[in-house]
Amino acid sequence: MGKGFYISKAVGVVTIILGAGALATIIALSVVYSQEKAKNNQVSPTDGGTTKPPVTTPTPSNEPWDKYRLPKSLVPDQYNVTLWPRLTPNDVTKLYIFTGQSSVEFLCAEETDLILIHSNKLNYTEQDNGKLAKLTSLNGDKVPSVKSTWLQPVTQYLVVQLDGKLMKDQKYILFTDFTGELADDLGGFYRSEYMENGEKKVVATTQMQPTDARKAFPCFDEPAMKAIFHITLIHDKGTVALSNGEEKESTSVTMEGQNVQKTVFAPTEKMSTYLLAFIVSDYDFINNTIDGVLIRIFARKPAIAAGQGDYALNKTGPILKFFEKYYNSTYPLPKSDQIALPDFNAGAMENWGLITYRETALLYDDEFSSNSNKQRIATIIAHELAHMWFGNLVTLRWWNDLWLNEGFASYVEYLGAHEAEPDWNVKDLIVLSDVHRVFAVDALASSHPLSSKEEDIQKPAQISELFDAISYSKGASVLRMLSDFLTEDVFTMGLRTYLTEFAFGNADYTDLWKHLQRAVNANGTKLPDTVENIMNTWVLQMGFPVVTINTTSGEVSQQHFLLDPDSVVTTPSPYNYEWIVPMKWMKTGVTQAPQWLKAKSATIDEMKTSGKDWVLANLNVVGYYRVNYDQTNWDKLLNGLNTSHENMPVINRAQLVDDAFNLARAKIIPTVLALSTTKYLNKEREYMPWESALNNLDFFYLMFDRTEVYGPMQDYLRKQVTPLFEHFKNITDTWKKVPAGHMDQYNEVNAISLACRTGLVECQDLVKRWFKQWMDTKVNPIHPNLRSTVYCNAIAAGGAKEWEFAWTEFKNATIAIEADKLRYALSCTKQPWLLNRYLEYTLDPRMIRKQDATSTIVYIASNVIGQSLAWDFVRARWSYIFNEYGGGSFSFSNLVNGVTERFSTEFELQQLKQFKADNAEVGFGSGTLAVDQSIERTMGNIKWIAANKQNVMDWFTTETEP
Repeated sequence: MGKGFYISKAVGVVTIILGAGALATIIALSVVYSQEKAKNNQVSPTDGGTTKPPVTTPTPSNEPWDKYRLPKSLVPDQYNVTLWPRLTPNDVTKLYIFTGQSSVEFLCAEETDLILIHSNKLNYTEQDNGKLAKLTSLNGDKVPSVKSTWLQPVTQYLVVQLDGKLMKDQKYILFTDFTGELADDLGGFYRSEYMENGEKKVVATTQMQPTDARKAFPCFDEPAMKAIFHITLIHDKGTVALSNGEEKESTSVTMEGQNVQKTVFAPTEKMSTYLLAFIVSDYDFINNTIDGVLIRIFARKPAIAAGQGDYALNKTGPILKFFEKYYNSTYPLPKSDQIALPDFNAGAMENWGLITYRETALLYDDEFSSNSNKQRIATIIAHELAHMWFGNLVTLRWWNDLWLNEGFASYVEYLGAHEAEPDWNVKDLIVLSDVHRVFAVDALASSHPLSSKEEDIQKPAQISELFDAISYSKGASVLRMLSDFLTEDVFTMGLRTYLTEFAFGNADYTDLWKHLQRAVNANGTKLPDTVENIMNTWVLQMGFPVVTINTTSGEVSQQHFLLDPDSVVTTPSPYNYEWIVPMKWMKTGVTQAPQWLKAKSATIDEMKTSGKDWVLANLNVVGYYRVNYDQTNWDKLLNGLNTSHENMPVINRAQLVDDAFNLARAKIIPTVLALSTTKYLNKEREYMPWESALNNLDFFYLMFDRTEVYGPMQDYLRKQVTPLFEHFKNITDTWKKVPAGHMDQYNEVNAISLACRTGLVECQDLVKRWFKQWMDTKVNPIHPNLRSTVYCNAIAAGGAKEWEFAWTEFKNATIAIEADKLRYALSCTKQPWLLNRYLEYTLDPRMIRKQDATSTIVYIASNVIGQSLAWDFVRARWSYIFNEYGGGSFSFSNLVNGVTERFSTEFELQQLKQFKADNAEVGFGSGTLAVDQSIERTMGNIKWIAANKQNVMDWFTTETEP
């Protein structure tokens, strides 16, 4: 799944419906639905989108249906599934529903008299045997009769008890007839709505990963239970039906008195349930064929007509060919469909042959899209196409190894995007977007290792919680490090044999290590230990080291890096928090032979220096660790930055800033030393060091924008950014042209953003003038690259008139990318009443789409005026937000972290602890860990301010004295 989050609503429709008629089923379903909804007002949902039994219920028994994992007794072979989504609500019940029939053919691997098959929120029609399912054998032999059937909502099973045993090695077929709600909950088979020419349109679409295929039809919903799927969709005339397989035939049929279309799809390859997709829409598409593979981009008709799918279509072919070459494996399917959905809570989803995207992750329009939007599209397409082999062709056995699937795609997405846009140097940006991003989380005592134990990941909520920055970004970072020290040739050699051995099957991460080891042996690569032993230190323990180099003695040592050095690490490590560390380094601008640190400390004589020589380690930040030096070497590096910064690689200039600020947070070096790394920035024109500095100074804003430090800090940063602002003013001919380089375009945004933020009058006048021109003429003069920052700063400087104008533009926006920029900018106002009203809008899906609710609240919280308003709002509404927006949602951790990141007082810490206690019964879903992380972070912030406030105040004051 692409980086992003989905929401699954915790309203359960779990009662059994009897009676065969479709209308009876629909009416009963609506009664059940309203009963369940009423019940859910008193019952707190668990994380997995099921309902908790009342507190009086005894703990689950040891019965198989009370366990979350399927028994090994039955193995699916193939499914025949027919689904009919209704794109208009039922006249009587006003509900959108779908009906379906499924027969699953399975092999009995061990004798059993019990069939457990996953089912969630589905209602079954009674069969002629009086039960909810019917059993036959493939060869026509007599089968045991069905003794009883029932639904087990907590563990999400349809339970079928037989009056005799199924025989080993025999094949059977289980038939069911069912109805479900086509809800707007973004999980399973759901509906997405949009307006087109004043008319409401409905799309029926899916999001199965990780555990929602069971909401669409009964299935053995575990990744290792691969099968072949024969999908048929019944749909309204004039709509388009899509699924993983190619369309085999589409015919006109009459069903229940309606003239409808019946589309049958070719059987899929052997695949996991979480990769299934089926969609019915009124969409249009564009297509081309590359080496026999049909590539299609589907979207709303006006979006296709406006050419918004063209960029994706032009880049998909080259990226697909790149991965064929990279994996040395032909794309295994006849088609690659990609579809943009108005409501979709992840960034994208790698369904095999039918990839689903948020509109902002697939659709590009020169008139509205910035270069960062374009980069996001290229990298997300690459991320999803990488999964076609790694994840789809070869799938991890269980979710505890999710990190390998998502980490791998998050690493090679940069390689694929580089192939699509070779001038961008996009591969460098993994350092800012993934390595530095995840360092912040992984430096907490509440972090977790990449790989979890299988037995610790059982419930849907536990699975959902794994879709975090550790799995994606740390996974990407350590795999990039591995590829670097093995060399890409050896890495891909091992990868290719791994994919060949496990094609159409399942593996775990140690299988990849074995194949990489074979490649190492075949190539004669010298390593200090086996691939498995080296990588275990990075995969099986949380965190990462700070490597300290003493250039006087040559002593090099490592320790577990913690942002708060006083925090207590309670998670035991099998390696005592020591790592086998690959070190690429340079001396005074000259690259040296790589070294390994294999113990707590070692002496490396080559790293001793004398005279003016300096040492710089972790070149291009290919290693997943931070670096500290003796004070003499720090002084030489700072001097080097101030006199001739071009002698150091640009990524390492960004690294020096980031490492220094974080080492200071951890009390390893003084904060004023970290601030000193920003003094040279008035001469720096490159994007990455500036971005690194701004990311770190954001923490200073969070800590100090409500204190007396704010004034001197603003004065210093205004002084530093003014030359950059002037530089871009000059090279763009007073803002008329767009800078040539991709990174320069990014840095122009930084220049305007910081200049306006720090009160540079020329900048503020510029953005206000542009925005007023737009309001007056209704023609937008602002280049898409600059819109986010210009909108934000103009709305911050303005009042209700500017806000209302932007809100109207947001509601009328026809492209999601533009709507997203406006949605963010609306949170920038300094008017509390507008922010409070905006917070209310977030929980009204007519105002803000459900997929955008949590991120909008976080935007408001990041505004210093909106911080306390958002916190009060979330506390007051937690139970409602949690029930309505789903316990299994991936965005709860973002929400909790977002509204608490400024917390730095004892009072705020107590409020946070109280919030945790008050809502213990409601729960926090996938935000559970984030609550503890926020408490830990707040305690660290309190200590940091006590230790640093005066020094920082003095430093900024001194630096801005004339």
